[in-house]
Amino acid sequence: MGNQLLYAFLLSGVIAAAAYWRRSLSASGAVSALLVGTVIFGLGGPVWGILLGIFFVTSSVLSHFKEQEKRAAAEKFEKGHTRDIGQVMANGGLGALIALGSWLWPHPGWFPLFIGVMATVNADTWATELGTLSRRPPRLITTGQIVEVGTSGGVSLLGTAVSLVGGLLIGLVAGWLSGEISVGTAAAAAGLGGLAGSLIDSLMGATVQQIFYCATCGKDTERKVHKCGTVTRPLRGWFWLNNDLVNLLSSLGGGLIALIIWFTLT
Repeated sequence: MGNQLLYAFLLSGVIAAAAYWRRSLSASGAVSALLVGTVIFGLGGPVWGILLGIFFVTSSVLSHFKEQEKRAAAEKFEKGHTRDIGQVMANGGLGALIALGSWLWPHPGWFPLFIGVMATVNADTWATELGTLSRRPPRLITTGQIVEVGTSGGVSLLGTAVSLVGGLLIGLVAGWLSGEISVGTAAAAAGLGGLAGSLIDSLMGATVQQIFYCATCGKDTERKVHKCGTVTRPLRGWFWLNNDLVNLLSSLGGGLIALIIWFTLT
């Protein structure tokens, strides 16, 4: 265990440093990524670390894919592509807690729960990064009303499809590399759990997430200070529920759904 933690620390340090150099992570994001990676890989094992790596690599690559075309949508988002401690912990913190739990109280249910959490954050990131490129405008998940690209709670057919693929990728790799769960069960749990978690994220974004309004631009946004420099005013949602917390809670939801599917199929 000691050697595995050391290897996890060194590998996570190299990846975090490279991501910081590439401006995919801020300084606080790099430190928290080092912690998350060390715990998940060190306590969960290599397969757990690989699943975390798949999410981190694909999300980093997709964040820069057709970046200019996604610039208008990015103005609505609370944060940019350089992930800080809040974003890292929202996407990886729960996985680290699950890895810790699996080490302290071993049980076969921890791994499918982790798969579902990672499938959700991967699915949601793919939906955000690729769904904003849809030629058809998104619709609000609660009413079906057409909304601007990047609007919290907006969904599209492209975004929904790629979220399913993003979750399936996590499940297929997990089932292929691990002897703890079959490929079919892992794919079903991750695909459906990831998709459900991504939709939970959209539902919360359309209803209870804190959203602000810029009077200068006449646009809603997740930012307290819009990119134009105007201090925004609260428009709707719970004041304490920002995008990071929405990501965390939706990943928990996706993980629990994946766990239920795993219990059902085994």
